[in-house]
Amino acid sequence: MLKPGPDHPIDLEPAKQRWRAYFNGHVIADTDDALIVKEADYPPVVYFPRDDVAMEYMSRTDRATHCPYKGDAAYYTILMDGEFAENAVWTYEQPFDGMDPLAGRLAFYTDRVEVYAVDDAAVNPRHNREADVDVDEVVQHTDAGDGASQREHWTPNAGTPEHPEGGLR
Repeated sequence: MLKPGPDHPIDLEPAKQRWRAYFNGHVIADTDDALIVKEADYPPVVYFPRDDVAMEYMSRTDRATHCPYKGDAAYYTILMDGEFAENAVWTYEQPFDGMDPLAGRLAFYTDRVEVYAVDDAAVNPRHNREADVDVDEVVQHTDAGDGASQREHWTPNAGTPEHPEGGLR
């Protein structure tokens, strides 16, 4: 095991924006919790949390590699709609000390899977509006624990249709 240093620096940084991975016309990973790994002279690599990757399209392969700085890597092949990318995904399931944040994350070879940053506001229209909501006001309209609202209910903005035979349709 080698330690990163001036001759081979490795920086692990939380991403400042949302990231996606796109394969064969489908978004297969989408996260606002990416980790960017900047290692020596290599291009930065985006690592996605496993929970934010569509693992149902991944098959574990026998391929394994060893990095003296990060540990042993395992690989996955992507199969989607009849198209596949063999060993296009890798993961360090038990990374070396100091590389612990890589555990539970996956990275994609960008020559086979498109990996790109996304403006969160563009994919989540409520992104900026939520900051304008007065949380205290919303909380006061919730149940106080005894079944009673802490404040008068808001005026309904939708009604129910009337049916002569009763019930909702």
